Amino acid sequence: MKFIIIFVLIFHTLSMNLAHGKKVNIDHKKTIVKSGCDLFEGKWVYDESFPLYETSQCPFIEKEFDCQNNGRPDQFYLKYRWQPTGCNLPRFNGEDFLRRYRGKSVLFVGDSLSLNQWQSLTCMLHIAVPQAHYNLVRVGGLSIFTFSSYNVKVMFSRNAFLVDIVGENIGRVLKLDSIEAANTWKGIDVLIFDSWHWWLHTGRKQPWDFIQEGNNRFRDMDRLVAYEKGLKTWANWVDDNINITKTKVFFQGVSPDHVNSEQWGTPTESTKFCEGQAKPLLGTKYPGGPHPAELVLERVLSSMKKPINLLDITTLSQLRKDGHPSVYGHGGHRDMDCSHWCLAGVPDTWNQLLYATLIQN
Repeated sequence: MKFIIIFVLIFHTLSMNLAHGKKVNIDHKKTIVKSGCDLFEGKWVYDESFPLYETSQCPFIEKEFDCQNNGRPDQFYLKYRWQPTGCNLPRFNGEDFLRRYRGKSVLFVGDSLSLNQWQSLTCMLHIAVPQAHYNLVRVGGLSIFTFSSYNVKVMFSRNAFLVDIVGENIGRVLKLDSIEAANTWKGIDVLIFDSWHWWLHTGRKQPWDFIQEGNNRFRDMDRLVAYEKGLKTWANWVDDNINITKTKVFFQGVSPDHVNSEQWGTPTESTKFCEGQAKPLLGTKYPGGPHPAELVLERVLSSMKKPINLLDITTLSQLRKDGHPSVYGHGGHRDMDCSHWCLAGVPDTWNQLLYATLIQN
C-alpha cells in the first residue's frame, strides 16, 4: 500500500509538471532540458566522448579553422564539453535538426566569427547524415550550403557591420543609420546575427574613411558608441520588419579574443597571447570580467519591442583561452590568431546551444 501511494504521488508530480509545460529530466544521462534552466551558466568539463567530429570527416572545412591539420600538437582542447549548472545540454542531433527544418532556410549574417559558427554547423549536419547529398555554392559574400534531400539551406552572408558602407566622392562612408542590405534577410526562417570585431579595426584594416549619422560626418568616434548606434539601427529594422511567429531571430553574443593574459589571471606568462594555451579556465567566472561590447549588445536587445534570442556565448567562450588557432590557423601561416576558433571546438558548443534553444521553442 505504501509503495502504491508513493507511485501515485510521483505520477501526479510528473503529470502536473508536464501540464505546466515543463520538461522533466527523468534520466540525467538522457538529457531533457528543464524549463527555467540557464544553458549559458556553467563550466567546461573534460569528456572523452568529444569532439563531436573529426575534421577529416568534413571535406569542405576552411583551412584556417583546421588546427590539427595545420600542425597543432595538443588535443586537450578537443575534449571539453559545456556543462550548464542547473541542467544538461542536449546532445546535438543533426538529423533531427534537418527534419525539423525541412524546406526551410537558416542564415548567418556577420563577420568571420559568424563564418566560424556557420562552418561548424555545416560540418555537424554533414557528419550526422554523411550519405545525404549536399551542394556548396559561394556567390560574392554569400555562401549557400544545401542539403537537397531535406531541402534545407544553411547560409552565411558576410556583413561585418550589419549597417551599410557606401562609396561616395569623399570616400567610403560607414552609415550608422542605414541598413539597405537588410532587404535580403526577409523571408528567412532562422536568422543568426553577429557583429563586433570589425568595429575595432584601424589603419589598413579599417574598411571605411568616414562615419555618418544623419547629416553629420565624422573622421572617427568612440567605437563602442558607434557599435551601439549601428546595433540600434539593426534593432529598429528587426522590430519593424520581422514577424517573429514566422522567423526565429538570434544574435550571437560577442565572441572574445585572448590577446592579453592578464585578463585570465596569468600576467607572468612569457607570452601575452593565446599561444601555448592547452586547457580552459576552470570554474564559472572569467577573471577579466564582462566584455564591454557584450554589455552594449545586451542593452540594445533589452530595449527592443520584439523578443530576440541572445546566444549568450561570451562568458563560456572567455573561459576557452585554449580554443584559438594561435599559430595553427590562417591557412597554416605562422601568424597569431587569438580571435577565431579551431574546429572541432568552441563554435560546436555555440551550435549545440542554438539547437537546444530551437527545440525548446
